[in-house]
Amino acid sequence: MKNLSWPDTAIEIALIVLVMVVAWRLVVVASRRVVKVALARHDENRSVNGVGGRTRALFGLDHPRQVQRTKTLGSLLTSVAGFLILTIGGLMILTVLGLPMGPLLTSAGIGGVALGFGAQSLIKDFISGIFLIAEDQFGVGDVVDLGEVTGTVEEVQLRVTKLRDANGQVWYMRNGEILRVGNISQGWSNALVDISVSPKADPQQVIGIITEVATTMAAEEPWSNHLLEVPTVLGVESISGSAMTIRVTAKCVANEQWGVQRELRERSKVALDNAGIAGPQVPWTQR
Repeated sequence: MKNLSWPDTAIEIALIVLVMVVAWRLVVVASRRVVKVALARHDENRSVNGVGGRTRALFGLDHPRQVQRTKTLGSLLTSVAGFLILTIGGLMILTVLGLPMGPLLTSAGIGGVALGFGAQSLIKDFISGIFLIAEDQFGVGDVVDLGEVTGTVEEVQLRVTKLRDANGQVWYMRNGEILRVGNISQGWSNALVDISVSPKADPQQVIGIITEVATTMAAEEPWSNHLLEVPTVLGVESISGSAMTIRVTAKCVANEQWGVQRELRERSKVALDNAGIAGPQVPWTQR
């Protein structure tokens, strides 16, 4: 250790600390500025050409989710920059104090390797969490299939993701263990409805009735806000000895497909009954 001249040493340390504080404040201001500009640009994109709620959902421009993601990334960048500033400043102060950096860095390297082997899963969880957020694979409110569990995302953290399944059970998934993500809510959802009638019914008549039902439904509130386009009647999906099945698809706002499916089934059933079209026949083996 070198001989220290405390007035000079204290001044050097004070200057280093001052630079660290100024650098930290600049990082915080820059991070907030970047987040503010990103959110302002997002708001501008949402208002271009009078973009409405259904179109925003179609292109994934849902405002609360984008705000949360942008703020999370800004906070993450600020934390990383703060860690780097603190580490570099600490090493500079130790150098000013005359501590031998070679043995210290060697010990830190050995300790880092040991810690890395012992905390591999933890590091993997954090890195995976960073990419999950940065790539916007899912967000709060999305219905996702993560392989072991399917449910609604309630919280996304760097280490774990919190989901609630259809039974109300809460699951905590470590981000490093998420190998695949099936997002049912991102952008838009698809409603798939199969309507079965008697195999003796006229297919064209049935298709015409269901098409009229779908068109009427798409023009009425609140379903006009849930549907991105008029439901499409694809036609006869299958025919058996007991039933003829007509398939209908509808592109919906994210997470609204289940309500659309129920309403479309109910309206189709009422319209087909009013037209005198019989339902599926019961097989003789079940009578």
